[in-house]
Amino acid sequence: MRIISGVHKGRRLIPPKKLPVRPTTDRSKEALFNILQHQYDWSCLKVLDLFAGTGSISYEFASRGVTHIFAVDQNSMCIRFIQETSENLALGINTVQSDVIKYLNNIKIDFDLIFADPPYDITHESYIELIDIIFEKNQLKKEGMLIVEHSDQLKFEDHLQFSDSRKYGSNIFSFFKR
Repeated sequence: MRIISGVHKGRRLIPPKKLPVRPTTDRSKEALFNILQHQYDWSCLKVLDLFAGTGSISYEFASRGVTHIFAVDQNSMCIRFIQETSENLALGINTVQSDVIKYLNNIKIDFDLIFADPPYDITHESYIELIDIIFEKNQLKKEGMLIVEHSDQLKFEDHLQFSDSRKYGSNIFSFFKR
């Protein structure tokens, strides 16, 4: 796993082998950030990384100058790895060990960008629940965007807030807006 761009461009990070994760591939991550780079002023963003896993997406945002990042994962080993990496690289990522749905139901913060990469084995209904909670609780700012990474087996084009999707290998990023 490597950081694609920013102050830590090219830095390789090696997460512990026992983490129960499926990190976003470097190719997919690079494509996603190419889409986002011209749409936002990185220094002003507030980002939420759900199902953060290794923290790969959080590190990418932080390396590009985002200073308000919240990484949420239920697994304590994942959270510990993100905390250690954030401290070692002085990234300032806020970590939260929590079930994502419980976290979303209890926060009163809105974000510019929310990235969610749930385990691919959760049901389509669970994805819809996640998306709906974010919009029902107004957790995105007016011009905010939710990005959900998922397998090519799932489709979300019928969702009211669906905006676009992009496919990279067997991964798809679906974009949702208010």
